[in-house]
Amino acid sequence: MQPTMNRSSSGATALTVHQIARPSGFPTPEHFRFAESPVPEPAPDTALVENLYWSVDPYHREMMDGDFALDSPLEGRTLGRVTDSRDPALAEGELVFHRHGWRTHSVVRPDEARVLPQDAGVPLPAYLGILGGTGLTAYVGLSRIARLREGDDLFVSAAAGGVGTATGRLARLMGAGRLVGSAGSPAKAAHLTERVGYDAAFDYHAGPAAELLAKAAPTGIDVFVDSVGGEQLAAAIGALRERGRVVRIGTVGQYNTPDAPPVRFNYADIVEKSLRMEGFLVRDYRDLQQELTEFVVPHLLSGRLPLDETLVTGFDRIVDAFLSMLRGGNTGKMIVQRD
Repeated sequence: MQPTMNRSSSGATALTVHQIARPSGFPTPEHFRFAESPVPEPAPDTALVENLYWSVDPYHREMMDGDFALDSPLEGRTLGRVTDSRDPALAEGELVFHRHGWRTHSVVRPDEARVLPQDAGVPLPAYLGILGGTGLTAYVGLSRIARLREGDDLFVSAAAGGVGTATGRLARLMGAGRLVGSAGSPAKAAHLTERVGYDAAFDYHAGPAAELLAKAAPTGIDVFVDSVGGEQLAAAIGALRERGRVVRIGTVGQYNTPDAPPVRFNYADIVEKSLRMEGFLVRDYRDLQQELTEFVVPHLLSGRLPLDETLVTGFDRIVDAFLSMLRGGNTGKMIVQRD
């Protein structure tokens, strides 16, 4: 039965989502529980936020293996409006970004929240997508890790997801050359070329990754932005040109298959082609948020940068949205919005 929430002005209740068991393989609805409680009262130097939008992300699956405490609210990126404040730094009515997600109401301190600019014409979900951690991940990967140069040819795995679409959009704006992406279905591959701006894309189920990549990028690539690992990582290393770069963002291909065999590739390629492979955590680059905003907002307002997102309505569907995202049910960033 779906959870419900009392919306009256008096005696209102709040909902939170708790993880109640550790999954082995893909999680199911039975690994979660909706908990109902009174709407919390803000303590001194805090503010109550009524949440409006929630981000569900692949990294949540990895954290379910031990980082999230059982029988406690999950955490995640969230946008909401301050409704009751005990601190002048968070004024009532302001829109804020914070990480106390997976709940309808959150109490936050000023150092836990970022007041959002009221940029006319910028839709709120953008602050969880291209202007949020998703876009920042893509921006850091391209500008700081890959050190993208004009004309560089890119291959992006999981290219139809949130980071993949953001990477393609930003790479095009930064002057990239040929963009090649992989996706989980022919329809998603077609979406990448028809809507997102990729020059070529393939369904990774259609054959060996090395063969599919060789067909899509017959002259090789300069940069591989990888959220998957496994066979696609091996294929990309073989396709990289001299001084190619691998940007490792995640290994979503193994989150639900912990016994997957390790990736195998020609390790001599690393030396003989002077390749560089580097991973990163976006939390270490939060100081670049303003730089990202200044780069992205003009393109959003001009229409050069469309939003790629899948919106799910209703907090009671947040678990369904998360599980759907893990199985590739989204195109672009998966976001849950309040109904």
